[in-house]
Amino acid sequence: MSVQPTASQAPVAHSTASGVPDLKSALHPLDPLSPHEIGAVALAVRHHLAAHTPIKAIRFITNYLLPPPKRAVLAHLGIPLATGEIVKDEDRVPIVRKAEVDFIDVLSGDAYNAIVTLNGAEGPWNIESLLKLPEGTQPQISPGELLECEDIVKNDARVQALAKEVGIEPHQIFADGWSIGYDDRFPTSLRLQQALVFARFSQHENLYAHPLDFIPVVDINAGKVVHIDFPGTYPNVPASTRPPPLDKDPLEHSQRSRIPPPLTPHDFLPDLIEDAARRDGKEWKQREAPKPLHIVQPEGVSFKIDGHVLEWQKWKMHIAFSQREGIALSTITYNDDGVLRPLLYRLSLAEMVVPYGAPEHPHTRKFAFDVGEYGMGTQANELSLGCDCLGQIHYLSGAYTNHDGSAVVINNVICIHEEDAGLLWKHADYRIGGRSYTVRSRRLVVSMVCTLANYEYVWNYFFYQDGSIEFEIRLTGILQVYVAVPNEPAPYATRVAPGINAHFHQHLFSVRIDPMVDGLLNSVVETDVLPATAEYGSPENFAGNAFQVHDRVLRRANEGARSWDASTDRRWRIVSAGKRHYASEQLTGYSIGVKGGATVALPHPEGWVGRRATFARNTLWVVREKEDVREGGRMWPSGKFVQVREEPADSLTRWVRDDGDENIENEDVLVYVTVGTTHIPRPEDWPVMPVDHIRLTLKPNSFFAANPSLDVPGGKDEKSVPAFGADSYTQGENCCA
Repeated sequence: MSVQPTASQAPVAHSTASGVPDLKSALHPLDPLSPHEIGAVALAVRHHLAAHTPIKAIRFITNYLLPPPKRAVLAHLGIPLATGEIVKDEDRVPIVRKAEVDFIDVLSGDAYNAIVTLNGAEGPWNIESLLKLPEGTQPQISPGELLECEDIVKNDARVQALAKEVGIEPHQIFADGWSIGYDDRFPTSLRLQQALVFARFSQHENLYAHPLDFIPVVDINAGKVVHIDFPGTYPNVPASTRPPPLDKDPLEHSQRSRIPPPLTPHDFLPDLIEDAARRDGKEWKQREAPKPLHIVQPEGVSFKIDGHVLEWQKWKMHIAFSQREGIALSTITYNDDGVLRPLLYRLSLAEMVVPYGAPEHPHTRKFAFDVGEYGMGTQANELSLGCDCLGQIHYLSGAYTNHDGSAVVINNVICIHEEDAGLLWKHADYRIGGRSYTVRSRRLVVSMVCTLANYEYVWNYFFYQDGSIEFEIRLTGILQVYVAVPNEPAPYATRVAPGINAHFHQHLFSVRIDPMVDGLLNSVVETDVLPATAEYGSPENFAGNAFQVHDRVLRRANEGARSWDASTDRRWRIVSAGKRHYASEQLTGYSIGVKGGATVALPHPEGWVGRRATFARNTLWVVREKEDVREGGRMWPSGKFVQVREEPADSLTRWVRDDGDENIENEDVLVYVTVGTTHIPRPEDWPVMPVDHIRLTLKPNSFFAANPSLDVPGGKDEKSVPAFGADSYTQGENCCA
């Protein structure tokens, strides 16, 4: 779900410390729009509308860089289209800096999309195209609109009266705005949110401990509550889970009486827990803290950064803040003993969905597309040194648009640092006189933390010295809960505390991999590991122990939707168009690892969420890249504009269907990987959830001649000492000799 900007995310003036406007053009073609550029683009849009349209007042929703064509960027950076080749002159074309803007006409409620082009290095910005979006197509919900939704709910007389009936005063009402997801009872022209309502009795307490028993629907353009729903409760849930007509009394339909919110505090802040215990005549204190553990780099960090370009241990990449994806990593290359080898053009979280499993209306509307409906970057935290990241840290800031066109800046939004990652490799020769050698692993971390109302996501991109990449998702925060009647059955939820149900749900993520493994032309190979076909006792398999790998190249677009199969230990690898390993003779490639993250989507594929989150139907998708601006460059697996009621025309399933028999072998392809988890809440997840992990790995496979980390020096940490003094330690062998 989504949350509002913190106080530190206020609009900023577009100037340097000296007060001089920052007109410096971007040094890299993929650098995100600067705060100054965001303001300049907004001004160009306003001037165009005033001069050429009857539109009088607008609300900016998005304003971000429209990436240049891929080949032009690679040529500009000197990255060849295939390892060992040179950049061709015909690919060295001028790069035009463009922005894409979504805005709302606040008088009519109509939504528009504009492409804005920078004319020359430092201006002006000109409108290239302006498109009115079809009715029923809505741009993202902005942080400002989420704040506005709460204000509308808090000040609505009907909401106040309903809260009063269960003992809650107007100043105690709080609401999380959510996209309405799907509800065809309302006209498609309305820009709607549903509000999940809670009570709060002091400034910092856990408001999610006090859920209220109704869900308002807000028309954000009209600025009013247009309907209020009352979920049914078990065992008196209505016979049909179909939403009732709008003219039917929703409380009557729910077949229940009002439910007061639970009043017991379930706090997670230590001072509040201690205060609550004291009021109950009890004592509570935090456990004894472990002794300090510091990450010290006395000689500084091992990475170099120039603007948004990062270099570390043979890796080189571009890092950007994205208002939609959060972190976007681009032009990832590896220096293989002096040979520049391209690996990935872009890597990012392209979409996610959180479907909840309760079938009674209106819980069925709970399936948040946190990337497409809100923008992951707009929900990012301003990170704190020594808390969110440890050691010597370099931070990048990010900026997105405010409603008035000014920039909202989040400082310290992306964290870059190094950390110890255990052993990289080791071998001990057990023979007398043999040698032991140990090499510890250092990894580079690029991370972001996003708060989406009740929930936190930690996004970690890890780069290792053996050429591996890992995308780790850490899930924490507070469960989305609903009020429960005492002793009510909970067939679709866990009772985490008296009167509080946490519904079963899933977190499903679509990771977009734009590969260029040893070049821009790649294929995907699917591998199943199966017992040998020869029978036990046969001449070919006398002992019955043989098993083999069965490779299949995905050649046509209609073969590009694949599911993970545990029974065959299925895996995939992205391979180059023609470069082979000298010994294995396999095409150079990178393997995709989804073990522990491959999750079957449980909602019906033709249901409300299933029709919109079509990416969740399969674990892996391979499609042709088509850099069409109006299609979003095949960026978004559930569509560029997610807030629609049916399967978008520009979704993964449509691309596969439209491409039909097109070739996807040795082509410029895109790979989308679905990873996730099914969360059956535990009482131990309440009132705040310990971190859970999901991991996606990319590992070299016949890409390097041998272990690429053989040249990583071994080393002995002289700061390591026996925990209980020298007498407790017997000198071991020289592990790094």
